[in-house]
Amino acid sequence: MKFRTIMIVGLVALVAIIAVIALIATQLTPQATSPAFTAAVDFVNAAGTGDDTTALALLDENMRTYVATSCPEGSPSACIQSYAAPDWGKLVTAVFRRAAPDGANWDVEVIAHHEAGVGASGICSMIHVVPNGERWQVAGWAGFIHCGSPQSRDMATNPDTPNRAP
Repeated sequence: MKFRTIMIVGLVALVAIIAVIALIATQLTPQATSPAFTAAVDFVNAAGTGDDTTALALLDENMRTYVATSCPEGSPSACIQSYAAPDWGKLVTAVFRRAAPDGANWDVEVIAHHEAGVGASGICSMIHVVPNGERWQVAGWAGFIHCGSPQSRDMATNPDTPNRAP
């Protein structure tokens, strides 16, 4: 009888420990704790789906100028969507992959998934975000290429990474 009681108490304690670890892990996941990372992901999702209003609001002043002078019709969506190969299909979603600090700024890697059965998943981009008061803004980007490409390595500093702006 004592053995059974010890086993039950041990099992309950183990489940409680696992629950606490899971809770701590979800709270420390960078996506959940950093508005900088959220801004990068929100930008890729907005520009990738044609939501220029949201995408433009996430750009810093220098990037707004870049987009106005360098992107078709001054549209961040037109720039970002032009990088996608037609056989990828439409963007379904983009999610946080990883990030590296750059002083007070962040270089955030985002991985995108495109239409199932049509195109590609594992499309990587690097979004450089900078603080502006209480919010984070996109100050540059690079990539928007398949994550398996050697050009997708160290996109923040890799001179071979395409689609760099500005």
